[in-house]
Amino acid sequence: MQGTKQQRLAKRMRWTARVIGLLVAGGFLIALITSGIFEALAGDWEALNDIEGIMLVIITAVALAGCIISWWRERLAGILLIITAVVMGTYGGIIAGRNNIVVGLVLGLVYIAPGVLFFVSWRLSRKTP
Repeated sequence: MQGTKQQRLAKRMRWTARVIGLLVAGGFLIALITSGIFEALAGDWEALNDIEGIMLVIITAVALAGCIISWWRERLAGILLIITAVVMGTYGGIIAGRNNIVVGLVLGLVYIAPGVLFFVSWRLSRKTP
């Protein structure tokens, strides 16, 4: 009886993490790419060579890859998203300027929530009653 409750809880956590992770990473990646397209259409080619934007796209793509990996390897996805949260929070805090602590926390926390849910879901699904 206890095992089925743990399995149901793990399944709910897994799906919640997938939805949160895919929405956040996918939405942020779409926003960054769309911003780059509009800058290119406006003729601002120098902005496309901006290393800060390129780094944000790479970090967000890694987070999206972690969400996709979660369909096969929950633990790896959780670890990847937690690392991405730390990197994104640190990087966002460095490039933000005046409100660097707030930006770092916001950018980091949106990835740490699904990462922790994946990791806890993996732990619950491995435990036997």
